[in-house]
Amino acid sequence: MISYWLMKSEPSSYSIDDLKSDKNTYWNGVRNFQARNFMRDTMRVGDQVLFYHSSAEPPGVAGVAQVSRAGYPDFTAWDKKDSHYDPKSKQENPLWYMVDIAFVEKFPRLIPLETLKANEKLLKGMPVLKKGMRLSVQPVEKKHFEWVRRCGKK
Repeated sequence: MISYWLMKSEPSSYSIDDLKSDKNTYWNGVRNFQARNFMRDTMRVGDQVLFYHSSAEPPGVAGVAQVSRAGYPDFTAWDKKDSHYDPKSKQENPLWYMVDIAFVEKFPRLIPLETLKANEKLLKGMPVLKKGMRLSVQPVEKKHFEWVRRCGKK
């Protein structure tokens, strides 16, 4: 069974255009236990992802990706030269996990957070609309995913 997700990235660090160019990438550097648990325990190959540009003006959904590799240890946590290094994470006992995602499509236009909020009745319960929701990996209901995707194709 396919699950649906929203994954946030700052476009100045990694954008939908970067993913389109790379075609596939590992989603590393997540340092929140709840998001880690989603990637480690729940996300599966074939799951669909809304690619969300955060810390942007405006923030919003830029396109769609797909999980191309299920959760595995985030090796950047072991690299002292990497900005995501975590001395508590060990190869024999990894603390952090990541998934790989593949490019599916870039929307012709960004779907701004304000548009999502303006349709809150249709998107009721969508985590990204909750005040203070900063989680970088979050589940999305199929009906919400499909609505955002349709909106993105218009």
